Amino acid sequence: MQIYLPIAEMAVQAETIALLGAVVGVISGVFGVGGGFLTTPFLIFLGIPPAVAVGTQASQLVASSTTAVIGHWKKRNIDLKMAWYLLIGGFIGTVVGIFIFRLLQYIGQVDLVVSVLYVVFLCAIGGMMLSESVTTLYHSTFKKDNADDEGTSQTPSKPSYWDHLRATLPYKVQFPESRLYISAIIPIVIGIIGGLMVSVMGIGAGFLLVPAMIYMLRMPPLLVAGTTLLQILITSAIACILHAVMNQTVDLILASILIGGSVIGAQIGVRLSPYIKGATARFLLASIITIVGLRLASDLLIPPENLYSLVVR
Repeated sequence: MQIYLPIAEMAVQAETIALLGAVVGVISGVFGVGGGFLTTPFLIFLGIPPAVAVGTQASQLVASSTTAVIGHWKKRNIDLKMAWYLLIGGFIGTVVGIFIFRLLQYIGQVDLVVSVLYVVFLCAIGGMMLSESVTTLYHSTFKKDNADDEGTSQTPSKPSYWDHLRATLPYKVQFPESRLYISAIIPIVIGIIGGLMVSVMGIGAGFLLVPAMIYMLRMPPLLVAGTTLLQILITSAIACILHAVMNQTVDLILASILIGGSVIGAQIGVRLSPYIKGATARFLLASIITIVGLRLASDLLIPPENLYSLVVR
């Protein structure tokens, strides 16, 4: 069924948008990410202007994150104190990001900048996560078997750079639920990055926040998904309001269709999350991120068959 989008000034298939929302909702519930890294590029693939895709995507993030947060809240998978510090940084990053987005609109470069940022972040983060997950899977299968056969004992790993940083930074705070005693600066900085990305790129940055909280903060993986989604929920709500008021890039019809699909998909994802864990989950998420990034890069770098076209809107 064709439906007209007044802000995007184009017609799209409603079934395609609804299916996209459902898929993103499933990913949100399973991996603890907002799913904007997938929705926004695919909206761009469908011909929707990047500025409208970014602004509208923030409202879809609110819906998908809300249903997923409710599911994780019932399972007590949220560290509220950690979420509070993430939200302090998220608010700062969101407000700054909205003004950056408005400046890009003013100089007429928002479409190009959004597309390039997606290619850089998706390919870089996806590649690093893919390398790490493949290495972990290899060591957990082959190296473990060899060690058991030989009867050798593993030597303790050396402290990483992030362990040293956590130990030296000031303003340490106790997080009882996560069993951490770390500097409050680290979660605030992580929140700022998340706020910038949700306001400039229309993504919850879960694909960045989840690895950061696992490897930098050393949070228990069971608490990471719910805590990240709560931060994404509130920062996305702020970004959506600011985009609608300041930039006029939120298409309510497009958002409604996306939300309808994501609400159903998120609940399915929460139920699937216990069956996809550890390195396997990170490998699947990294593969999705990398494929989307390469697809978007091909659209930017490969010349189209028709360099010029006329479209009546």
